[in-house]
Amino acid sequence: MLHEELMEIRDPVLRKVQDHPFWSGLRDGSLPGEALAYFVQQDTGFLLPAYARALARCAAAAPEDADAFLLGQSVAGTLEAKDRLRQAYTGLAGELGLPELGEQIPVDPATHAHASFFAAATARSYYAGIGALLPMVWFNAEVSDNLKLNAAPGSRYLPWIEVYHPGESYGYAVRAFLDMIDRAGESCSAAERRLIVEQFSTSVRYEWAFAECCLRQPSWPV
Repeated sequence: MLHEELMEIRDPVLRKVQDHPFWSGLRDGSLPGEALAYFVQQDTGFLLPAYARALARCAAAAPEDADAFLLGQSVAGTLEAKDRLRQAYTGLAGELGLPELGEQIPVDPATHAHASFFAAATARSYYAGIGALLPMVWFNAEVSDNLKLNAAPGSRYLPWIEVYHPGESYGYAVRAFLDMIDRAGESCSAAERRLIVEQFSTSVRYEWAFAECCLRQPSWPV
């Protein structure tokens, strides 16, 4: 199964992502509130909208109706998650002593690169697209589960961790993505299979880079 090959690529990066000070700081409560505010601004303002549009392009190119349906559903789910997370942060900011979001800040170069990668991969081909898109849904499931299971008792971020988790039903979406990848791996050419792996290998590194940019939250000149 292709997803088993991809899991070997994923696992060492996933461990580094989960151990990153951004995510470990959420678990133990030590993350500066400014870093979480930056994450929400970058994620809901730029990355999730870019991901949704990339999913839509992949849905249009999908060779099977079932895969087009899955990807189309994921477009709606991603845009709903964007609004839900921003509203949740706004509702919790006062309770948790977090900065208000205010006006939308400029896109971080790392976020811009991540979003541009999604656009380029899905414009290249369906197979490049699904390889590039899989890490976000897979890492989101693993990271949010890890947060919920391993958050320190009394962490200031427990309410945020609860609302950040996409819910138990999200596991079905991840399994559907993996089934789609496996079917593609069985039906595509050797070159297309290599392309899926290549794009996946690049995409997993962006998962770490996004956490890093949110932790350092640079102030960019206007």
